[in-house]
Amino acid sequence: MGQRPKPRTYREKARRAYLSLAKQRRIGYRALRRGIGKQLTFIKRDLRIIEELAAITALSRRQYKQLLVIQELYRQQRLMYTKRVYHVEDRIVSIHQPHIRPIVRGKAKAKVEFGAKVSVSMVQGYAFLERRQWDNFNEGVTLIESVET
Repeated sequence: MGQRPKPRTYREKARRAYLSLAKQRRIGYRALRRGIGKQLTFIKRDLRIIEELAAITALSRRQYKQLLVIQELYRQQRLMYTKRVYHVEDRIVSIHQPHIRPIVRGKAKAKVEFGAKVSVSMVQGYAFLERRQWDNFNEGVTLIESVET
């Protein structure tokens, strides 16, 4: 009593569809686009099922936060898919740390870095944190402020 049947998901079909693309040596634009569209529809269906279940049972604070992040991530991916663009403002790259943004550095070892960008000044052996920001910023703008402080 009180037991609901497990909702029908297409996890195995989604995995098979993903692997059929991932195993290919070269993926054409059309095939890649079709594959992304398939994955987005699988996610849309699963999110709808999760929302229905969340209305019936209570989610923990952590689960609710992750659900909101996943919904925003889905919205961003859907937007990029429908508008055929590859850039979205404040793009989420981690479900567990949604505030982290990629910073393109162009280094040989790692072209993209993740984490906070900081401005640090050294005065008589002491390090002072001038600015810490998760988004990329131009150091030239903060240089004058840093020198004055």
